[in-house]
Amino acid sequence: MLEKLRDELTDNDIFFRNIKINNQALTLIYIETLVSGEKINKLVLDNNVYINRKNLIKINNYQDIINNLFNGFIIFYISDSEIYCIEERANLDRGINTTDSEISIRGPKDSFTENHNKNLGLIRNKIRSKDLKVKSYTIGKITNTKVSLLYIKNIANLDTVDEIDKKLNNIIIDGIVDSSYLKKYFTNKNTIFPIIDETERPDIVAMNLLEGKIIILVDNSPYLLILPCFFIDFFHTPDDYYSKNINISFIRIIRIIAFLISIFIPSYYIAITTLNHDAISTDLLINFLSQRLNVKYPAIVEALLMSISFEILRESDIRMSSTLGTAVSILGGLVLGDALVSANIVSPIMIIVIAISAIAGLSFTSVELTNAIRTLRFIFMILAACLGIYGLFIGIIVLTINLCSINAFNIPYTSPFAPLNLHEQKDSILKISNNKKLKKRNKLLTRNIIRGR
Repeated sequence: MLEKLRDELTDNDIFFRNIKINNQALTLIYIETLVSGEKINKLVLDNNVYINRKNLIKINNYQDIINNLFNGFIIFYISDSEIYCIEERANLDRGINTTDSEISIRGPKDSFTENHNKNLGLIRNKIRSKDLKVKSYTIGKITNTKVSLLYIKNIANLDTVDEIDKKLNNIIIDGIVDSSYLKKYFTNKNTIFPIIDETERPDIVAMNLLEGKIIILVDNSPYLLILPCFFIDFFHTPDDYYSKNINISFIRIIRIIAFLISIFIPSYYIAITTLNHDAISTDLLINFLSQRLNVKYPAIVEALLMSISFEILRESDIRMSSTLGTAVSILGGLVLGDALVSANIVSPIMIIVIAISAIAGLSFTSVELTNAIRTLRFIFMILAACLGIYGLFIGIIVLTINLCSINAFNIPYTSPFAPLNLHEQKDSILKISNNKKLKKRNKLLTRNIIRGR
């Protein structure tokens, strides 16, 4: 078996080190980049580690050697019938830091890392219960990535757990680099809205587990997947539960208004200045049209030009380093906007409309929802340019029908509004003042009592 290992593992950063411990000849096999050199030297010098064998795990077959080797274990090879391993991984993660993408005003500041065990420990630290169950998988024919499914036994709907478990077992892929690789196996292809959320905050994961949702944890990824998610979930933040209820209710209404502004304001402006002049007061219409007297292009061209320009600036801001990104985007926005107005390519009011719409769309932390808003904004602008206000109404009807037809793991995506669930209305848009009324969980999310499990 040792010769087979030497033959198959050539041209790799794998070391075979022959040593003697208490006159017993053995071979240490390890990957230098995955194992701590300091720990290796300690193992060689400290005979008690081998004699006592308390921390050693016996290996029974060749495949176990390969699996453990590439997971940061040191292999102790004595003979084909006596092979042991011990975990001595090098510290390759960046440690537990504060989150960058999900800023917390109040509440815990810790965030997940790329280390699977650390992430699981952060969750266990918040939910110290035997009912928190963890199912493990190895996915990826080449990467052999560790994936875990987390749920609370007496809360989560086991039908949903079984469905997700079945899908994870049937995934065939060469490799997984990040948790987002798994999204396509659970996404509803009939909509652009996300039914899976992702987070790097342990407190958000704990909250969702207690609600009856299911978490997917992927090794080497700081983002954990939350499923299923519903439309209203993307208007909630963890800070909602750390502040006064009346303030949170107001902020949630603001988020919904921001969602509507981001999608509909540009298309509405195009409709009233192009086809439906009678949709606003005459004085306001004259003010809008007077600013467009010298503009040689239709409103839809203005809107598309400004929207695309903003998206380019936004992408450059994200991709560039933090020291340059913000400065470049601000400078580009100011110079570009002023130049376009001076050249009579875009009217001042169009810059205001697109700016308000774009800023409103940045009110959400979910990248998938932000992308959906951007796509819908362009679709509604084209509908407004072709059909005016009627195009807007047609788009709203189709969008509503699409939202109501989506199922997130056999649960309506628009719950608790359609179908109407009065109990869940207590923490949907408005947040009630008495937390005692929230003791009952969403029956659609929680365990299936009929199955008796």
